[in-house]
Amino acid sequence: MSRPRPAGPPVARIEPVREIFFGQTVVDNYRWMENAKDADWEPFMRGQDAYARRVLDAIPGRAALAARVAALSGGTAIAYGVQSAGGRIFYQVRPAGANNFKLAVRQGVDGAERILVDPTTMKGEGGTHQSLDWWLASPDGRHVVYGLSSAGSENSMLHVMEVETQRVLPERIAGTQYASPSWLPDSSGFFYGRVADPALLGTPAYYQNGPRLLHRLGSEVKADTVVMVRGFDPAVSVDENDFPVTLATRGGQHVVLVLQGGVRRENAVYVAELAALLAGKAAWRQVCSIADEVVDFAFDHSDLYLLTTRGADNGKLLRTPLARASYADAQVVVPEGERVIEALAMARDGLYLKDLDGGYHTVRRLDRQGGLAPVALPWEGSIEGLSAQLDEDGLWMDGTGWLLPFTVFRHRPAAQGPGHTERVPLAPASTLNLDDYEARRLLVTARDGTKVPLSVVSRKGLPHNRRNPTLVQAYGSYQISINPYFNPRSLAFLERGGVLAVAHVRGGGEFGKRWWKGGQKLSKPNTWRDLIDCCEHLIKAGWASRDTLSMQGGSAGGITVGMALTERPDLFAGVISNVGVSNALRAEFAQNGPPNIAEFGSVTDADGFKGLFAMDALQHVRDGARYPAVLLSVGMTDPRVDAWNGGKMVARLQQANRSHKPILLRVHFDAGHGIGSTRSQIDDERADEFAFVLWRAGRRSVA
Repeated sequence: MSRPRPAGPPVARIEPVREIFFGQTVVDNYRWMENAKDADWEPFMRGQDAYARRVLDAIPGRAALAARVAALSGGTAIAYGVQSAGGRIFYQVRPAGANNFKLAVRQGVDGAERILVDPTTMKGEGGTHQSLDWWLASPDGRHVVYGLSSAGSENSMLHVMEVETQRVLPERIAGTQYASPSWLPDSSGFFYGRVADPALLGTPAYYQNGPRLLHRLGSEVKADTVVMVRGFDPAVSVDENDFPVTLATRGGQHVVLVLQGGVRRENAVYVAELAALLAGKAAWRQVCSIADEVVDFAFDHSDLYLLTTRGADNGKLLRTPLARASYADAQVVVPEGERVIEALAMARDGLYLKDLDGGYHTVRRLDRQGGLAPVALPWEGSIEGLSAQLDEDGLWMDGTGWLLPFTVFRHRPAAQGPGHTERVPLAPASTLNLDDYEARRLLVTARDGTKVPLSVVSRKGLPHNRRNPTLVQAYGSYQISINPYFNPRSLAFLERGGVLAVAHVRGGGEFGKRWWKGGQKLSKPNTWRDLIDCCEHLIKAGWASRDTLSMQGGSAGGITVGMALTERPDLFAGVISNVGVSNALRAEFAQNGPPNIAEFGSVTDADGFKGLFAMDALQHVRDGARYPAVLLSVGMTDPRVDAWNGGKMVARLQQANRSHKPILLRVHFDAGHGIGSTRSQIDDERADEFAFVLWRAGRRSVA
């Protein structure tokens, strides 16, 4: 007996808005959705979510699959993000069965764990869940500054806690999503950033012109002093989209200012005397400009190290004295090599460099005598976190791989020889048996001859019979890589014969600057065409067929899967876009739009418009096309990608589609971009996605 078809979704009203850009007319039938106060907006979104829930909940076996996903995620404890300060070890932990990450502390590695901040014990307005957004302990380990937000909004409220007593101090500072706190060397106060005007929430001006301030412990917030903002100092050129960040050197002699330009990688750097800054008389000296392409930096008591991609796509490391810091006079201490230098961490024994090659990380150490040597790692995969302190030797790392659960590692150098890297048991080791699974590293030749890495994870011995439910993920923006990572929830899909793959497409950072620029702005089509070519390879190799293949992308990865969908709708059985960008032409007019212009361009210039139109999936949906099943998701509190992206896309696809395959929109009314979502929220979403992929691959039951 066939299942009754769920009642259909609501139909969006059409209100065309026509605009002409450089001679080309663009029509947006759903511009009204950008007004969250429109009377039709919330009912439309609630109706779409209700329809999606009816369809997804009716998939046979979905409840059993969801239970397995929850058991896998709940049974795995995770610790990460170590900071050592004042003899204490601070880190985030989610114990087995817990719903949120918490901030924990130990007196040394072997000390008893004590929970400092537990969001599960707190509620926001209307009973919404709270999330720990960021935190930083003071150098003496006596205080910690941290941010909390409600319902995944990332709209942080800054708090300060006294660690010994767990007393929360009275100061509260709103609008601190990008606080980027940095303590004074004597732990008496900290620098932080906030938005200029919280009332601008939801507008393109919200993140613009935010000040950098200094807060002293024990003082009132209204007494905080501005240390940098646009127009504050004629010697410092601050753009309206810059986020000024100040960091004092541990010795207390200097302070470094970096002007972080939203998602821009290259930033200007300045140096001043800390004492002069605290006296309100800072004389800033520019070290480098944006044109110098400095993408990271580190410092010790005397020197500033600059990681630059200027004339070195894979990065080279420069050193200059803090007292007279200058890019022009800096000395090359690590030249460009075959691997990409991705990040730096300064310790007492030297500077650690995190390198990247095709998504896989390695580490080197530049010692105090100038010697450079590799650090032996006991795993192959990625390093998601890197932490070191100037008052201690060694390095903390958060390691993971396709089949390695998140693990905290510590490297201890040796007076002679390579030193030792070992697991630190801040959380119980995983008991999952992963022996039945394997990960493969493949190279696919794209249509223009470029070799594109493709990672494939599956059960060992899985037949290449073209019948395997296969989910291919891709991203491809900001020079961000999809590095090997383990998600225990994925086992629920792999156990059922599923194949998980990652296409390491251009626009990401797997091979550094050249890989990023090869999929950016006017070259953005390479991003989704790399994905298409990887998917066709999987079909030719027998992993899947067009009837069993699905793809998935999130955030800026919504561009990737959205354009692959509109360009090759015949290639896929299913498409998943999580909080994805679907309407790139309108991105710069959203709250998070201006900081992203550097990555995607602007409609105000001809090339910018051309590139944005080419990557706008909404504008490429064709009436009468036969689209595969689509599962979109949005978060109504999302500060990064506005929910109207998914609202417009689902409305347009439902209007245009002639295949009668379901076009679904899953709406999170108490979540945002996924950052800050609870474990149970993520469990439910993954269960829906795996059920959707298995269902579209022809499984009668997904149990």
